[in-house]
Amino acid sequence: MSRPLALVSCAEARHHDTDLSLIIRGLQDRGIVAEITDWDNAAEDWSRFSAAIIRSPWDYHRRYDDFVQWLDDVSAKTTLFNSADIVKWNTDKVYLGEMIDAGIPVIPTTFVRGAEDLVLITNDGMLNRDIVVKPTISAGSNNTERHMESPVKAAAHLGSLIDAGKVAMVQPYQRFIDERGETGMVYFNGAYSHAFRKGAILATGDNVKNGLYTEEDISARDASSQERELGEQVMDFIVEKFGYAPLYARVDVVRGSAGVPVLMELELAEPSLYLHMDRDAGTRFASAVVTVTRQ
Repeated sequence: MSRPLALVSCAEARHHDTDLSLIIRGLQDRGIVAEITDWDNAAEDWSRFSAAIIRSPWDYHRRYDDFVQWLDDVSAKTTLFNSADIVKWNTDKVYLGEMIDAGIPVIPTTFVRGAEDLVLITNDGMLNRDIVVKPTISAGSNNTERHMESPVKAAAHLGSLIDAGKVAMVQPYQRFIDERGETGMVYFNGAYSHAFRKGAILATGDNVKNGLYTEEDISARDASSQERELGEQVMDFIVEKFGYAPLYARVDVVRGSAGVPVLMELELAEPSLYLHMDRDAGTRFASAVVTVTRQ
């Protein structure tokens, strides 16, 4: 009897991750048994799985060091998707600086690593603008806030992140997101699958959370040719960097100040894939899993 496949989640995310049931159904249609298990389940024997696919361990940022250790431990016992190298790189948003250096259009991003950086951006007047502040290691938009020409509040937010030992990042708020939202493009094994629209979560300045992640307005969308072109550029970068395409990737883009798409975020660790937005997306994902697990 073949070994089951693990879909990695966390107890808090079980009733939020709408992808899980669709993934299980698609895999069952191909004769693959999948089990949902929590990443921090100390009693789990990961060697009993043919592979482990990271899906919704959405609390990982609260115990990031433990999560990184888990990545290494599981990788020694079974095949992990996406790989530990990819997940470690992608769960710290300093990766955006690397993509900017590679010439990929990214929302302008300034990293704040300590008090000296905070003084510099304060003197530069950056905190007087309409900006978004967040830590580089987070999930579900936790600790992400928009500050609309509120330098005192922005400085306090940045100071609290620095005091907590985190690296913070500052980005100008992208005004086009209020009318158009974001476009999320999903790829399986490097091939485009489907897209969706995500409404602006900070349009009013309020980040509405359910305790685990920010509540989002999701609907169907066809990615434009410009968005698809940027998505392919991002995927080419990943393949060149790691030497292979990830099992899954989500490229989130928004219309920038110049009116053309820019990268907001690249999700290679634990993104919602919104499989219900496309009738055949669950089938495509299951087929991608079969391809990589049989190589």
